[in-house]
Amino acid sequence: MSLHRVVAGAFLCLLFSLSTSNALAISADYAKTRYPIVMVGGFLAFDSVFGIEYFYGVADNLRRYGATVYESDVSEFQTNETRGEELLAQIEEYLAVTGHKKVNIVGHSQGSPTARYVAAMRPDLVASVTSVHGMNRGTHIANFFKQVAPEGSTTLALLEALSQAFGYIWTTLSGGPNPTGQSAAAIIQGADPVDYERFNKLYPQAMPAKACGTTGAAQVNGVRYWSWGGTGGLFFYQTNPLDLLDTAMYGITPLLFPKGVKHVAWCRCAASTSAHRFATTTRRITPMRRISCSDWWA
Repeated sequence: MSLHRVVAGAFLCLLFSLSTSNALAISADYAKTRYPIVMVGGFLAFDSVFGIEYFYGVADNLRRYGATVYESDVSEFQTNETRGEELLAQIEEYLAVTGHKKVNIVGHSQGSPTARYVAAMRPDLVASVTSVHGMNRGTHIANFFKQVAPEGSTTLALLEALSQAFGYIWTTLSGGPNPTGQSAAAIIQGADPVDYERFNKLYPQAMPAKACGTTGAAQVNGVRYWSWGGTGGLFFYQTNPLDLLDTAMYGITPLLFPKGVKHVAWCRCAASTSAHRFATTTRRITPMRRISCSDWWA
């Protein structure tokens, strides 16, 4: 082998070594942010119960690559405003402990309007809000439950008792707030599309101007707003036909909506890919497990 080939080979090896080490150095803290990240769950929200995490593996992965992450724990069965006040109290505690001035909030499903409430009330404490399959327009499933369990009915009383009992146990296990204040009536009312019209008028930040619009203001009162979500599955809008829970959701969801109403999961919208979108949409990912998000095709 000639000398120039040996030198060339050694040089290429050196370049590869340098580029690899540089890539590793960059990736080691690629998730690091200026302000801490606060994760907010949706319906049945919790941080961890018996080692099972709501945001399974997400927070740990972010921490592994340099981020400071807090997993909030707000009410499972409550209105957006109630959950928002709980989240605000927790954020104030996080900031007092860390000395940071703001947080980045990532809200899933009902966690999105919960986060939006905090950003509207205390924009000075929030750097950004990211909506992950956010339920930003309510759901007709609330109307379904209003029909089968109208106010004053025995059915609603039964649902209320079940939600209070389950909510107390679940909240106690997860260490969350308000264990005695969980309410089926509150979440049914809070998820009603009509009530969301009221909510979105009070806290319109980043919401599209049109009912099923796909883009809103990217920044309001110094807070940046983002959203991302899925657009369907791989197998006839399913992510995996062997996933029994996913398949069950695929079959059950349409039964809870009025005939002819287009929707994404339990979120109604005329344009089925826009139900979760607001502000600046960072990405729409096709293969998303149904139970993992608030917006799946049906």
